Amino acid sequence: MATAIAAIYRYPVKGLSPERLQRVTLTPGKCLPEDRRFALALASTRFDPKQPEWLPKTHFAMLMRDERLAQLGTRFDSATGELTIARDGTVALRASLGDPAGCRAIGDFVGDLLGDSVARPLRVVAAPGHAFADARRKANASTDQYVSLINLNSIAALAETMGVPVEPLRFRANVYFERGVPAWEELAWIGREVLLGGARLRVVSVITRCAATQVNPATAARDLDIPAALQRHFGHNLMGIYAEVAAGGEIAAGDTLAIR
Repeated sequence: MATAIAAIYRYPVKGLSPERLQRVTLTPGKCLPEDRRFALALASTRFDPKQPEWLPKTHFAMLMRDERLAQLGTRFDSATGELTIARDGTVALRASLGDPAGCRAIGDFVGDLLGDSVARPLRVVAAPGHAFADARRKANASTDQYVSLINLNSIAALAETMGVPVEPLRFRANVYFERGVPAWEELAWIGREVLLGGARLRVVSVITRCAATQVNPATAARDLDIPAALQRHFGHNLMGIYAEVAAGGEIAAGDTLAIR
């Protein structure tokens, strides 16, 4: 069974906007390069960059609670470390994520946007090799960093039952694939291998969906109850799968995805 990669995305700062990629090289045991590399920690969050540990997303600025984050469009320059933040189509801030003053400026800007909904001041956190993923390490996995994949046919099935368009970016996946795979079939791939472009991945888990998917990525409005609709129409609140990279290689939009 073969299908094709429709789109690839990374999310350099947890909770902020996606960046579409045409191609990227995957490394064994790692997520996409720069994916969830940074996060905006609440004032109450304890995170030690010298001994990074997984923390629930409630410790950070996040769409599940902070839908106003979707008002921001961001772009991260991997070469310079600069983050550009736009609001209403206008650049509002450019600051370096590698510079303490730049990190303070970013934390203050986002904190002012969110107001009293979060414990301020927000601070940018990062640690070498660490990714601020929502998922804990899975018992059947060899790593705690994954690539998330979603079948566009499953999103289409959800949209049909809801009677409204459902923007795929609500689900903040890394890889969206299309054609050849019936809706929901991917949920049965646990333990199987995925040949993705020049890489090989192993599926370790389905993805449970939360209130973050209620937020429209274009308008920042909380306008669709996706978890409730999934449960009501399909008897589960799942959309997508997590896979660990077993063998690295380049993947690109249009590449074949095959199950074996």
